[in-house]
Amino acid sequence: MLKRVFVAPDAGRLRLRGAVRAVLGVGLAVAVCGLAGHSLVAAITGGLAALLALFTVTDPTVRGQVISTVLLPTIGFPVLALAAVLHDVPGARDVAFIAIVGAGVYARRWGPRGHALGVFAFMTFFATQFLHTVPAQLPELYTAMLLSLLASSAVRFGLWCYERRLPPAVVPTPPGGTGLARATTRQAVQAMAGGAFALLAGQLLSEQRWYWAVGATWWVFVNTASRGETLVRSFRRVLGTVIGIAVGMVVAVPLQGAALPSAVLVAVCVFGIFYTAAVSYTWMMLSVTVMAGLLYGLLGVLDPGLLALRVAETGVGVLGAVLAVLFVLPITTHATTDAWIERALRCVHACTAEAAARLAGDQAADPAPRVAELELLLGRVRLSLAPLVHPLSPMRARKERARRVLALLDDCAREVRGLASVAADPEASHDARLAAACWRVEAAVEGLTTAEKACAPSVESAALVAGAAAEPALAHLHGLERALAELAVPLRGSTRAPLIGA
Repeated sequence: MLKRVFVAPDAGRLRLRGAVRAVLGVGLAVAVCGLAGHSLVAAITGGLAALLALFTVTDPTVRGQVISTVLLPTIGFPVLALAAVLHDVPGARDVAFIAIVGAGVYARRWGPRGHALGVFAFMTFFATQFLHTVPAQLPELYTAMLLSLLASSAVRFGLWCYERRLPPAVVPTPPGGTGLARATTRQAVQAMAGGAFALLAGQLLSEQRWYWAVGATWWVFVNTASRGETLVRSFRRVLGTVIGIAVGMVVAVPLQGAALPSAVLVAVCVFGIFYTAAVSYTWMMLSVTVMAGLLYGLLGVLDPGLLALRVAETGVGVLGAVLAVLFVLPITTHATTDAWIERALRCVHACTAEAAARLAGDQAADPAPRVAELELLLGRVRLSLAPLVHPLSPMRARKERARRVLALLDDCAREVRGLASVAADPEASHDARLAAACWRVEAAVEGLTTAEKACAPSVESAALVAGAAAEPALAHLHGLERALAELAVPLRGSTRAPLIGA
């Protein structure tokens, strides 16, 4: 697990740069709150707002990121006021919290901006429970949130806006549909059901820290789209929390809230959250858990019993999520995986078409944005297939097929990146054979994404053509043909069971 975090590819060092920028942005936000004379509670609220803005706002363009960041207070302020007003009205507070859980998940249907606003709304309500916010504190908390968002934005969009030098990333949205056929609608119902279970069970464990259970349920649902994904994420959530509690016992408890070392370790945790989020949910949750322990230490309420209670509340929240995805409008992993794989394959064809057009002399054609989109889509495919390739999966045959699919899709991505690199070379010339090769790639994609299986080329024919290719562009195209031809076996073999069971 540790090797996966530090050996995982980091193209352009984006994870490293994002993590360092997050430390700077959150650190500046907290410093500004301190200079403004705000209380520790306000500084924590501001720091959390800055962290969420940097973590959840993922629009494909810088302009879109600015707009989403500006919109965060329009959601955060009303939710903060609602939570503070209902602080001493448990029944109404609980109903409002579950409603925000459902609305936050449903908002994912509007893409990255809806996702960011939904997460910000939930975490704002959650933070008021964590900090026991009351109406008298609202003016100070509003100011702290605004100052923190301005400070983190100054870092993100001014001091270190490396996105301006990158092609816009087309962030994939969840599969569509209408009514209960829409994944986000079904997940919103599931999250509300799981959250309600977690809230009631969590209050039986603790009348003070029950919100941890609801938080565990919520974060299990974030960035998942099927039953299998949620189950795997639940396991990783518990594992990360347990390891984080063990680390907290050794690190956070002995500090007893000492300001300077706690602040340094919080910065390390912020770095860990951002650096590991894309490659290991377990390690991200470990960082979150240790950071929560350090914050409780700063608030003067940390002890081993509190950390043990967090494990119990996390278990209850995860159980709520598991029961919800199994019995409330379940979303099969098979259907979700098929949808993401199909989108990835069609993106492969789009990348190929753009590269071929560029080689043909069309200067307006640019495969780079499509390549970036393909990387994101492959990330979604890996997440969707995670239940099957998990070490504890008992389905060995399907596990091997899923691993084969992932390996071949990675081959496709490698050939597409190579083709895009060749196309970017101004000395590259168009070859008449490129059109025929691109047509075969299109036919292969159609064969893998439609009912007709005959369209996919055979492995033998692709290999024969590849052997005759000498030019770099043709070599990449024929390598792509070969990978697509081999994908037909695990994806479309008529004698095999579905890749993921319903």
